[in-house]
Amino acid sequence: QVQVVESGGGLVQAGGSLRLSCAASGRTFSSYAMAWFRQAPGKEREFVAAISWSGGSTPYADSVKGRFTISRDNAKNTGYLQMNSLKPEDTAIYYCAARTGTVASRLAENYDYWGQGTQVTVSS
Repeated sequence: QVQVVESGGGLVQAGGSLRLSCAASGRTFSSYAMAWFRQAPGKEREFVAAISWSGGSTPYADSVKGRFTISRDNAKNTGYLQMNSLKPEDTAIYYCAARTGTVASRLAENYDYWGQGTQVTVSS
């Protein structure tokens, strides 16, 4: 079992930055791939970014490519999502997820463990 807890959300102006953290506990974090998803009001949950256990594979959604960076520190059992050049359309609840396996997947159904989410609001 892995428990994940997100933090770092908040209110920011368009063009600003935020860094989300995902703290994991339980089994060895380094043996899990992890990802970030988001859900805006009235919309379906969507993939944002993922990272393999080694950090060598980091797929991104086209909407965030070049602005967001996913990373992880296995020694600290923590993953991160650095978000730069934020836009109002990035406003959503952001969820961290972990999966049993090392491959970074874009599919939510492949993830076994989910956090409660952290709100990100970008004002125009």
